Amino acid sequence: MLDYTKITTEQVNEATLDIDLCDSLDVVRLINEEDKKVAEAVSRVLPEIARAVDAIVDGMKQGGHLYYIGAGTSGRLGVLDASECPPTYSTDPSLVVGIIAGGDTALRNAVEGAEDDGEAGAAEMVSRKVGAGDVVVGITASGSARYVYGALEEARRRGAVTVALCSTTAPALAAVADICILPISGPEAIMGSTRMKSGTAQKMVLNMLSTAAMVRLGKTFHNLMVDLSPSNIKLRDRSVRIVMQATGAERAEAEEALTQGGTPKAAIVMLLTGCTAAEAQAALEKGEGRVRQAIQLQKGEA
Repeated sequence: MLDYTKITTEQVNEATLDIDLCDSLDVVRLINEEDKKVAEAVSRVLPEIARAVDAIVDGMKQGGHLYYIGAGTSGRLGVLDASECPPTYSTDPSLVVGIIAGGDTALRNAVEGAEDDGEAGAAEMVSRKVGAGDVVVGITASGSARYVYGALEEARRRGAVTVALCSTTAPALAAVADICILPISGPEAIMGSTRMKSGTAQKMVLNMLSTAAMVRLGKTFHNLMVDLSPSNIKLRDRSVRIVMQATGAERAEAEEALTQGGTPKAAIVMLLTGCTAAEAQAALEKGEGRVRQAIQLQKGEA
């Protein structure tokens, strides 16, 4: 039987013992003081995050996928991060996938018992044909959710790289993880409420995993989101502004290049090298989608 009293997220926070006696301003001050510890906790595990990013990039170059799997808050955060990748980086929805114990119902309604079903977690890995080239990130604040343990155990058996993202030292999940990311920010302001500091730390790490992987895969030019999918008015305007920022072009010129090139990447290459849309696309393909390399190739500098 797991001794939950030894799990960091289940311990009592001495700094907030009298939070129930505070007025609203002091309550939020106490919470804010605890939240300040999260970024520092994440900073201590940057090497492990970078190792996971390298595994994700290497896997995707081989045709692999990134899977997030968790229960409750952890599962919802994984689904959130995965769902943002297609509009932000024009990725196929199958490239980064979020899985939550209890299925989509659990996104809006608590299905607490689902986290105890290790066989269900393993079955997810089987049904999705997880294997070599894939990276599976198991997210559980306590490090003890059986659903996540079962998933990582099966994923590892099938040849995937497994990553544990937990908020406690020596999590049970470490036994089935190739990489452990453990941003320890201490007990929660409200004992056991892991949607607070633990959830914030998980969100920060997931942002880093997906963003760093996409940067490494050539989805940005400088710090511009050049591979976004312009699926609404805001994103269409952002596409134009990105091309303007990257090239110094006026709006009308940027819009025309986008019309001809079809994507911000192609438009940027066209405007910075004076090439045609077809030439820009060919350079991008040869440069593996990287704008800098495509520009160099088109200028004959590569």
